[in-house]
Amino acid sequence: MILSLGVRTTDGTTGTAGWEIRTGTTPGRVKIIELGFFLAAATATTIGLGRPAAIGITPTSPVDFLQEDPNDVLASGVVQSSLAWATGPTIPAAFLRRIALPATIGTGVIWTFGDGLVIPVSSSIVLWNLAANSVLDAYAIVKL
Repeated sequence: MILSLGVRTTDGTTGTAGWEIRTGTTPGRVKIIELGFFLAAATATTIGLGRPAAIGITPTSPVDFLQEDPNDVLASGVVQSSLAWATGPTIPAAFLRRIALPATIGTGVIWTFGDGLVIPVSSSIVLWNLAANSVLDAYAIVKL
């Protein structure tokens, strides 16, 4: 089953998560197939993609990823997006990808993962603000 979601991040503060993609306990791990993001303001931006040392706690308004095939049945909470938390995710020990983008609205990147970038059960992947960044228009496509 393929799921996707597009978001606009809300926090560009350096040293914080801009976006967290989280998995629930069921049905298990998911694989990110593609992830893209683009600057929504003319602010030079440096972003890292990584696994946080600790998942965010109590996301304030988590949003379920959407089925690309409306006939697929999916329970709530399987794969969610979080933009704010009571306690945010912690910084990854290392980053899978990093990029620095110039201060030009619309500049961005699309990362693809041939075999899928795995997010284990009850875990997450974050876009981490490595500088004082622009808000982003971002999307991800995942496979269950």
